[in-house]
Amino acid sequence: MLDKLKDIESKYLEIEKALADPAQIANHQRLQQLAKSHAELAPIVSMYKSYQKTQTEIEETSALLEEETDEEFVELAKLELDTLTKRRAGMEAQLKILMLPKDPNDEKNVIMEIRAGTGGEEASLFAAELFRMYSRAAEQNGWKIDLLSSNATGLKGFKEVIFSICGNRVYSKLKYEGGTHRVQRVPATEASGRIHTSAVTVAVLPEAEEVDLAIDLEDLRIDVYRSSGPGGQSVNTTDSAVRITHLPTGLVVSCQDEKSQHKNRAKALKIMRSRLLEQMQAEQNAERAETRKSMIGSGDRSEKIRTYNFPQNRVTDHRIGLSVHQLEAVLDGNIDVFIDALTDADQAEKLKNL
Repeated sequence: MLDKLKDIESKYLEIEKALADPAQIANHQRLQQLAKSHAELAPIVSMYKSYQKTQTEIEETSALLEEETDEEFVELAKLELDTLTKRRAGMEAQLKILMLPKDPNDEKNVIMEIRAGTGGEEASLFAAELFRMYSRAAEQNGWKIDLLSSNATGLKGFKEVIFSICGNRVYSKLKYEGGTHRVQRVPATEASGRIHTSAVTVAVLPEAEEVDLAIDLEDLRIDVYRSSGPGGQSVNTTDSAVRITHLPTGLVVSCQDEKSQHKNRAKALKIMRSRLLEQMQAEQNAERAETRKSMIGSGDRSEKIRTYNFPQNRVTDHRIGLSVHQLEAVLDGNIDVFIDALTDADQAEKLKNL
């Protein structure tokens, strides 16, 4: 590990030198790449320097212990050595975590897709509650949410809702939310008071930018049509809705929430680009995805990852066996307890496999 840390420090110093080179200013893309690499390595190098300083202090204290005979001084030195040794062990553990392979999508924004599954109208109502949960979580983290597409029901539910969340390291936080979310409760429409089980699927896609994936416009068929459903002036009276088909893969994205055809087209392209990136990365990273699946699931939409049990005021994440009896707080966006536990579990598994 120490040899690898030395290599990382050397690389970091090379990047710093390159960033100070006036010739790099003209190459904006190269400058961005260097700045990103510099930011990624900075925490490791900072921790490594602290580790080296602690190691030097351990060596100096050990040397003093060999030379000193004063009992009081020796006792103090031993206490200091014990403290320094524990500090070094903690730094070693942190360095191992910092050096784990990074998910290249962690810094990205996300496209989230929530769809009602089994359970009819009850599933649609819970889809709306999950949309609110992620909206509140975004608000608490200072992220920006943008509704891209929705298919509402008459009882204020959603058959489908697609939205983007933009902010600092959004994907790193929400990537474990993909999968089937199950709800157990007595529906408002159930006269007999029986508990029903319904399901909602959540997909979390890293938002693809044009630099990640360039789409050939010749591969797209773009159709426009008149919006349907509730809407204000001109939403239902003009051909503002857009349907985009990616001919090579058959992927189809529709968007009709905006009055402007141009805005609907831009939103549909954003969703299409992210879905294509997800498909491409799934093919490229099959082995990595299988490793991750063994620990916390792949985010496959058929996989039950979490249950929200209303009678017991309990939310359970089945991947790590974590239950909390704070259902109302979780649905109000307080999902960090699951995010942190899943992140820790993922890191522990990766460390075990090193």
